[in-house]
Amino acid sequence: MRPITGREELELFSRLPYALNGELPDDLATGRRRPEWMWVALRGDRLLARAAWWSRPGSGTPLVLDVLDLDDDTPRPASLDAGERLLRTAMAATLAPGSPPPEYSRLVPPDWRGDAPSRQAVENRLAVLERTGARPLVERLRLEWRPESPLPGTTGRLAFRPVVDAGELVSLMALVLDGTLDAHGRADLTRMSPREAATRHYEDELAQYTSSRDWWRIATLPDGEPVGFVLPAHNGYNAIIAYIAVLPAHRGNGHVDDLLAEGTRVLAERNVPRVRASTDLGNVPMAEAFRRAGYVAFGGEINMTWS
Repeated sequence: MRPITGREELELFSRLPYALNGELPDDLATGRRRPEWMWVALRGDRLLARAAWWSRPGSGTPLVLDVLDLDDDTPRPASLDAGERLLRTAMAATLAPGSPPPEYSRLVPPDWRGDAPSRQAVENRLAVLERTGARPLVERLRLEWRPESPLPGTTGRLAFRPVVDAGELVSLMALVLDGTLDAHGRADLTRMSPREAATRHYEDELAQYTSSRDWWRIATLPDGEPVGFVLPAHNGYNAIIAYIAVLPAHRGNGHVDDLLAEGTRVLAERNVPRVRASTDLGNVPMAEAFRRAGYVAFGGEINMTWS
């Protein structure tokens, strides 16, 4: 059990199939990954398991564990044992002692529960995580809009203006946590105030995007009262709807459709090849809004946490 030595061992690391394999070379080149964060468990030349963390370019701290794979041809008990030993060894050597490990993220096919091999593969990996003390947090739906689809229409009821003050945006973010269906937001509220949670979300994620903040929009009624906001962005891989929300006082009026239409339009005008988004599987209203806007589900994501 050891980290890879560098780019020259990417072929070894990539012997186990996964959706992120194609991104690994560029991630190493841009500093999103480091060889010392990419671990393998070997028996001779056979790759039994692997694990890797991701972070933002230039960061010295792993942000998310997004690769954990097993050799599915190895009998299940031995495979799980190898995965657990690798993950425990890698965490001890890679992560700062005394703090919870970063969240785990697993991309899954949209029908993974209905396909026996996919289901077994996913459940094996989650079992390894659970052995180390992780617990399920949420499953998310991943969606995509493509330019060949028509732009979603608007009702014309709302006006849109750019976000000119980060403080105003953070205040709105704190307000929308009231009654949120987002599992990450609900988890944050068990540990901190809405303002603290909003500030953390802004500083740790939204402020880190290198795409223009001129794309961000606050929606208002004709009299200027804020109704919600939508934050189109680019995460270094794809154009995305980074955050979309309606204020509690204005929910249930269909405003999310206009917000999503505006965010999609902003990105479509940049001639992006696709716009991606995600929402919790349990957030049915938001998932339906994406579908009305022409977004198609192409996969899922399972998040687990040690906190």
